[in-house]
Amino acid sequence: MILLKRLLIAILILFSSQIAIAQTSVSGQVVDNYGIPFPGVTVIIKGTIIGASTDSDGNYSINEGITKNSILSFSFLGFKSQEIPINGQSIINVQMEEDFDTLKEIVVVGYGSQQKKDITGSVASIDTKYFESRPNVQVGDLLQGQTAGVQLLSNSGKPSSGFSLRIRGTSSINAGNEPLYVVDGVPTDDTRSINPSDIDKISVLKDAASAAIYGTQAANGVILITTKRGTTAKPKVTLDFYTGVSQVWKTLPVLNGEQYRDLMTEMGLSTDWENYTARTDWQKEIFQNGISQNLQASVSGKTEDTNYFLSVGHFFQEGAVRSAEMERTNFKINIDQDINDWLKVGTRIAYTDYRDVDVNDNNSVNQGGVILGALSTPSIIGVYNEEGMFASNPFQNWENPLASTDGLKREYNSRRLLGNIYLEAKFWDGFKYRLNYGVDNSSGVYDSFLDPYRTGYGVAIGGEGINNTDRKSFYIIDNTLSFNKIFNKHSVEALVGSIAQKFKYENSNVVTRNYAGDAVITPNAGSEIFSASAWKSESTNASFISRINYSYDDKYLLTANFRADGSSVFGPGKRWGYFPSLSVGWRISKENFISDDSFISDLKIRAGWGIVGNDKIGGYGYLGRVGSGSNYPIGGSPQPGTYPISIENRKLKWEETEQRNIGLDLSLFNSRVSLTADAYIKETRDLLLRAPLPTATGFDNAIQNIGNVENRGFEFNLNTVNVRSENFSWTSGFNITFNRNKALNLLGREILLGPIAGGRGEASIAREGEPLGSIYGYVFGGVDPTTGDAYYIDRNGDPTFTPSEDDRTIIGDANPDFFYGFTNAFNYKGFGLFVFLQGTQGNDMLNATRIETEGMIDPKNQSIAVLDRWRQPGDITDIPRASFGNSDNSRVSTRFIEDGSYLRFKTITLSYDLPQNVLEQLGLSSLKIYGTGENIFTFTNYSGFDPEVSAFGGSSTEASNVAQGVDFGTYPQTRNLIFGVNLTF
Repeated sequence: MILLKRLLIAILILFSSQIAIAQTSVSGQVVDNYGIPFPGVTVIIKGTIIGASTDSDGNYSINEGITKNSILSFSFLGFKSQEIPINGQSIINVQMEEDFDTLKEIVVVGYGSQQKKDITGSVASIDTKYFESRPNVQVGDLLQGQTAGVQLLSNSGKPSSGFSLRIRGTSSINAGNEPLYVVDGVPTDDTRSINPSDIDKISVLKDAASAAIYGTQAANGVILITTKRGTTAKPKVTLDFYTGVSQVWKTLPVLNGEQYRDLMTEMGLSTDWENYTARTDWQKEIFQNGISQNLQASVSGKTEDTNYFLSVGHFFQEGAVRSAEMERTNFKINIDQDINDWLKVGTRIAYTDYRDVDVNDNNSVNQGGVILGALSTPSIIGVYNEEGMFASNPFQNWENPLASTDGLKREYNSRRLLGNIYLEAKFWDGFKYRLNYGVDNSSGVYDSFLDPYRTGYGVAIGGEGINNTDRKSFYIIDNTLSFNKIFNKHSVEALVGSIAQKFKYENSNVVTRNYAGDAVITPNAGSEIFSASAWKSESTNASFISRINYSYDDKYLLTANFRADGSSVFGPGKRWGYFPSLSVGWRISKENFISDDSFISDLKIRAGWGIVGNDKIGGYGYLGRVGSGSNYPIGGSPQPGTYPISIENRKLKWEETEQRNIGLDLSLFNSRVSLTADAYIKETRDLLLRAPLPTATGFDNAIQNIGNVENRGFEFNLNTVNVRSENFSWTSGFNITFNRNKALNLLGREILLGPIAGGRGEASIAREGEPLGSIYGYVFGGVDPTTGDAYYIDRNGDPTFTPSEDDRTIIGDANPDFFYGFTNAFNYKGFGLFVFLQGTQGNDMLNATRIETEGMIDPKNQSIAVLDRWRQPGDITDIPRASFGNSDNSRVSTRFIEDGSYLRFKTITLSYDLPQNVLEQLGLSSLKIYGTGENIFTFTNYSGFDPEVSAFGGSSTEASNVAQGVDFGTYPQTRNLIFGVNLTF
């Protein structure tokens, strides 16, 4: 018994001693590589969610969850992570080291991701730090000028305007040229309603080797957009608010009232001038100080099994042109849930409520164009006449531009649901199955009402109401099986899968007239149904995909893709297209002849080849379709009937783009300098071209597979860490692109597009041997001093006053010799300065606005340039005489071709991050105050409102593919001044 008691006492003593020495806490200080206390470093017990962040003095303390085998993990963005075993230590101090190695960056590629060092195709990843360096209204803001090979085209600067991207040039004439956008695995062609604040990463697949996995829609490149996820164990709440003002950055001088009167008298027009004593500055009436307001809020976090991100945002913008508006409300939910160690589910859901009020631009005043109306409406009239109607030109019934802005109530509203749900299962060793179901459903309503009392046309027809409704629905189902394994020096990743997609479109439109008043403005109040229509269409795609990535010893890399696509828009037997690609890479820096301590951090050469397809011609492309609304006299009375509107082409097949690419990736001095260079040749064949037909067929054209277009060029991206010291850092990024475009073969056909008002003919041409985007017109010779008439140079080189259609030639090229972007980021003790410059060089612009304001053929007001017009024999000038009704003196010609090159300070942002000790008193994790100027300075010789516009360039229409570089009363890009604050809790 005594022995048992002694044994129990010994056990209790031993146990109590273990309790006494058991570790319950650990603390310490974290400093940076200069020995300065490092606040904000995440310290976590590996394998748990227990941890802390360092305070303003770099100190941390953890008082739970510690065992003798615990490992502390220290991490901070831009610094190397460290893992330190506790091993009974109660105090652990750490010095962090900056990580310049960008090769470990994970880049999203088609149906997966890769480390940057392993990529063999031409893939660009947009730096996420850039997203936070400026306010962003739409996705295009994140892409413009940020990587080589990507050019943004905009047909307007108005809030409701979208944008158009060209990746490595224009490839098609009648089919689409827009890249494929993939948002969290769901393809889409509409980015206006996507909230930039929700975006985490953007990858651009530029060559066929990287894009072939999306074969059916990848002919024009692929933009992969990944939205945000939780990054911290502790819930992270962010608030971002900014407000700003915008204005046009220049106005154009026009004739005053007296000068206008003199011009009209010279043209033989006269009126009772005493009745026109107003002196209205129409540019002042139309242009205004626009405002913008943006509020974004989000909460995110992650636990051991759950990752979540939720956001809500509201953006409103009133444009710098009267009545222009855009409003967007976004909701976003991203959730990833681990069910167990082998099964994971998740969802990405985005809902958008969008509204805009459009402005009629790219039109003359007699077609309701607001910008040209502000220039060509004479100042001698006021806004309203004595009857309360919008005042008109004294010689024509052309109302002033406020009739378009204020006399037409109009609004577009849409609601959109874009998202997906997925299931991911891991089984066996290295295998993973993923099921993804995505949808993109939207409905939009456009309403307008033409005032029946104040507008001349409204009075004539008794007012007009329009209701146009469109619905779009899309779904995609992906099933993929992947395998990932490392065998000694061999690394293998393989993927196979199937994809099904379906598109549905619906539209209905009703127009009514003869309203009893303006109290009820919906179409049901109109007593006359002027027109009504409704239609539906659908198309489907089915695909099978496969890919293999192979790496040996991290030096020799290979990627192979193969995709088979079937599209319902092509003829039977022609629906399937087959799109292979192959790319290889050699990481020379891993070879033994380059030492580990070399100034070369990484050196890789790449080569790739692939074929991708294009089916963007709308549904029922191959079918012979019929139209309705044709009445036939049967039995003495008209009966409804149909008629053929297109001819069948059962041989219609895929438009294909073959691309070859050679690239170099180079990093120097511990990755402080990185260079990427690519050379490519991109040829599109079997163009989906709307080609002429013999009239004997009963049709004048049909979609056929005819022609070839080529793009070839060079791209360079350079990123540098110029200075990195204790209190100051400076990083730069520069990219430049040289692209040459040419139509190789159109079977001798020429395509004219882009008609200019006044019967002056088309302004753009697609011709064999010439680039798409060629400007077409006459060669202006000068002004005859005797007659004052313009003369032109004919095809034989002789001057003529009456050139024929055959004397027209290519007079300009809207394609730049090169375009570029240059960013610089400076940081000093909490202050940040971000400067982004963007520009083009060598592109021509047709200033068709001048055709309207220097033509002197009708009663429109004119530019002050016409003060130098020819007035009497012997006058030496390059401005012809005024000649009412005679457009010969203002043909589309070299007279109106200008250099469209520009260098623009696109963004300048000055910011300040409050210090950590102040944040602690406020209970915040971070607080940034910033001011941003957009388009503050522009250096250009272009005489119009803005060189960064193209009247036909903002969509994937036929005109935008060919008719580029035309300014025809286009809403200009605006100068914006923005102030904001970003808070994180």
